[in-house]
Amino acid sequence: MTNDIVLRASHIAKVYEEGDLKTDVLADVSFTLKRGETLAIVGASGSGKSTLLHIIGGLDTLTRGEVEVEGKNLSRLSDAERGRVRNRSMGFIYQFHHLLPEFTALENVCMPLLIRGVSISEAERQASELLGRVGLSQRLGHKPAELSGGERQRCAVARALVTRPAVVLGDEPTGNLDEGNAAQVYDLMLELNREIGTSFILVTHDSRLAKRMDRTLELHNGMLLDKIYA
Repeated sequence: MTNDIVLRASHIAKVYEEGDLKTDVLADVSFTLKRGETLAIVGASGSGKSTLLHIIGGLDTLTRGEVEVEGKNLSRLSDAERGRVRNRSMGFIYQFHHLLPEFTALENVCMPLLIRGVSISEAERQASELLGRVGLSQRLGHKPAELSGGERQRCAVARALVTRPAVVLGDEPTGNLDEGNAAQVYDLMLELNREIGTSFILVTHDSRLAKRMDRTLELHNGMLLDKIYA
């Protein structure tokens, strides 16, 4: 894998089997993602977008094919090794923020660093800096229930980026936000993409967001096709 390719998906297929019933969700998906590139994946509901994202992130198994993240083939790794790749090379943002309710914003953003083995003081320093960057410097000690929807999602973005991963995977990351908050989160992700150099793969129904990505692919009949917006 060349140094400018952070993720490579090769001929991914996913078949769900239940008794005699087989459902082909992904047929033959291949693409590469360059360092610092932003990619949108669009498609109809039920087309397999979230399944593809989970496979890319090592959260679901594939039936055929390979996924390489920074040169590491996820299907050839143990569960523990895949976990380390996710912690060191990947970040995740979901439609629902998935912040831990009993912890503060600062503690939530510290978590990936603490899992990596960073000291508490250094984790707090890095998390505080990034929370400040996303406009939450006055909310470090607030728990998720004390934050607005937009603030919770900005906190989730900070958590995904605090380890400076090679790639962030987003599954409808602004799906629960109103138009104004969604635009703020879009702007934030693209700003951090430029400054940190992290690549983004975002599954979205929002054509406005997709049009701001470097490239858009459409999942149709289990395959990815280039999407060209008029």
